[in-house]
Amino acid sequence: MLNKLQDALMAGKKADVETLVDQALAAGIPTRRILNEGLIAGMEKLGVMFKNNEVFIPEVLVAARAMNAGLTKLEPYLIKDKIEPKGVVVIGTVKGDLHDIGKNLVAMMLKGAGYKIVDLGADVAADRFVDAARQNKADVVALSALLTTTMIQMKAIVQAVQAAGLGVSVIVGGAPLTQDYADQIGAKGYAPDAASAVDIVHRLVVK
Repeated sequence: MLNKLQDALMAGKKADVETLVDQALAAGIPTRRILNEGLIAGMEKLGVMFKNNEVFIPEVLVAARAMNAGLTKLEPYLIKDKIEPKGVVVIGTVKGDLHDIGKNLVAMMLKGAGYKIVDLGADVAADRFVDAARQNKADVVALSALLTTTMIQMKAIVQAVQAAGLGVSVIVGGAPLTQDYADQIGAKGYAPDAASAVDIVHRLVVK
């Protein structure tokens, strides 16, 4: 049944995902298994396919919506069973930049990988990232920029997070960025695509 759930999720079949989650719960399959072996496993497979250019952004977005529907069904049971997220990621597009498609994709894939996501949206100033990281006890702050003119905001945010002494890792991504730039500004990671962002967060959070 959990393999069917993976397949339905990867195909973006939202109604089927909801039905299969209900059936798995009714069959007494533990919530943790439904989450890990069904929803998360499906998103992980899709992430590998995305990295290999076997699927593209539209398919991932549809699958992520199906995954969200499945998570919504599971949520009350996850809370009841006290199943904690793998970690907390604060994410946003930096000040002056209103682009959010890439950021949304990363947020959805991280959610699908089992993380709690605090999405600040677009045009986000340094102090908001710091406040959200502090309030939510974040493990990672993820910054996105699509404009070369807004990349410079990232350095200020990295410095603000470091100055706040929160011990939070900052990662960056977006079309104009490079690993070199990430290194220059003191970011702990650079993700060229959404699937890579999930890998980096795993590396930083999962001990």
